[in-house]
Amino acid sequence: MGDRLVADLVVERLRSWGVERIFGYSGDGINAVMGALRRADGDPALVQARHEENAALMAVGHAKYTGGVGVVVSTQGPGAVHLLNGLYDAKLDHVPVVALVGQQETTVLGSEYQQEIDLQSLFKDVAAQFVQTVLAPEQAVMVLDRAFRTALATRSPCVVVLPHDVQQEPAPEEPEQQHGVVVTASGLSRPRVVPRDEDLDAAAEVLAAGERVALLVGQGARHAEEQVRAVAERLGAGVATSLLGKPWWDEGLPYSCGVMGHLGTTAAGKLYDGCDTLLIVGSNDPWTEFYPAPGQARAVQVDLDGRHVGNRYPIEVGLTGDAAETLEALLSRLPERADLGWREQVEGWVREWHEIAEQRSQAEAHPLSPERVVRALSGRLPGDAQVSVDVGSVTYWYARHLRLPPGVQAHLSSTLATMGSGLPYALAAKLATPDRPVVALVGDGAMQMNGIAELVTVSSRWRDWADPRFVVLVLHNGDLAEVSWEQREMEGDPRFATSQDLPDFPYAGYADLLGLTGIRVDDPAGVDDAWDRALSADRPVVIEAIVDRDVPLLPPFPAGKAKLDSFRAALAQEDGGEHARALLDAQAAQEEEREDPSG
Repeated sequence: MGDRLVADLVVERLRSWGVERIFGYSGDGINAVMGALRRADGDPALVQARHEENAALMAVGHAKYTGGVGVVVSTQGPGAVHLLNGLYDAKLDHVPVVALVGQQETTVLGSEYQQEIDLQSLFKDVAAQFVQTVLAPEQAVMVLDRAFRTALATRSPCVVVLPHDVQQEPAPEEPEQQHGVVVTASGLSRPRVVPRDEDLDAAAEVLAAGERVALLVGQGARHAEEQVRAVAERLGAGVATSLLGKPWWDEGLPYSCGVMGHLGTTAAGKLYDGCDTLLIVGSNDPWTEFYPAPGQARAVQVDLDGRHVGNRYPIEVGLTGDAAETLEALLSRLPERADLGWREQVEGWVREWHEIAEQRSQAEAHPLSPERVVRALSGRLPGDAQVSVDVGSVTYWYARHLRLPPGVQAHLSSTLATMGSGLPYALAAKLATPDRPVVALVGDGAMQMNGIAELVTVSSRWRDWADPRFVVLVLHNGDLAEVSWEQREMEGDPRFATSQDLPDFPYAGYADLLGLTGIRVDDPAGVDDAWDRALSADRPVVIEAIVDRDVPLLPPFPAGKAKLDSFRAALAQEDGGEHARALLDAQAAQEEEREDPSG
């Protein structure tokens, strides 16, 4: 086909928005765009996933690691439906993604045609900020421009629906000025957003008056670590992060309490239980039961998105603005803290937590402790690495045990918490920077969900990477462990084996079959060597660690103490629950012996 088509115009507009890579899967409803991508000769490149859901998750991962817009493409009908999980991941974690979705010809819409779905209705919630069907060639560029601009401005997924017959239409010439024609431009200049002086003054008054200040740092501090640290040190504050905030804060600092929430640390729990003032920076973390109790602390919140201000805690002063600039302006208004008694207390909690974490990683397990396996990566992780983390019990071990070197990004599906994101995220990170090593931390449930399939993608692409190191840790315990512990904690029920047992699968052997390297480890003495071999290998590696499903997912004290009765009642109903009960009691004892007797 020699004529320039609307499909070619779409691909050209992607280039004008700086898109270098799109993720997707072909189908007849999007084939005209596939033809345009073929004619574009790799600019942008198409990355074929094994499933449209994985392609959408790759687009989310791309947006998180690069800070740009992730782009995914699919056909109509089932292909479109498969995108939803990844697009909701983008929506809930607030990252920009644009989906290009094929559709049947406009002449058959409404006829119950094959693979016909009302895509406007399908996507109207997940793409609430912008979803539009292109009904005329002259409309295509405008719709694409609005989708990209909206995705960037609102940090959300946007959807462009492209009927097949419109894709095949000749590309229009530059439109003349006339009624009913809108001419647009690509590109978006980000605004400078800073709060009003009077709001900064009010925030400084609240923070200066506090005697026990705590910070909660989220992903909105991505470019503000220096300013967060300066404010924390000026206030003599302790700092904890959300899961999304963990990569943007130095956890090696003596007043760094780690991750907050159900899967967080005891130091973070004590920080928020004891503070009288809270400063939230770029976080919308939903674990509100782990915040200070309402009325306990006066609070200030900084967020670029005013919709998040006051959304999780009854704040006194809200500062809508860029985190770095807002904290810089706030810093000059804050006095130096003379009494560092609170800071010293926080640092004591941090030391205690490090002791607890080390003890737990060395606890006797059958055959391996997952905590030991993940903790062994700290200190070995290359300074230029990128990390992806799947959802499940592995998320707890990442949050509590893995210390990221400065500058190392780690990403996961936090708010949607979708299993199966680890391998797609890791591939997106590697394809964006193929000269950097990648480590993916994944459970066996997520591997069986879609990770096994995406290892096929890894096997087909790794020879093109400047640095072939791509390490997948699979925690193999034959159990959907996080849900098993949730059944005990939240319902007081024993583990339901029928719903929780996973089929056995040889993950390391499968890697070997694909031409990768598989390492199976089931002895504590082999853990360090497994990591060392994997991180120096000449090809991607799957480490299959055979770990103990009974290692508890005990929430951090003080909140976790209230869960012990439910855990113990559930374990008492299980055949063979004695081992899990012993591990639970040991963890509880570690917490209790460090409790403040004054309460």
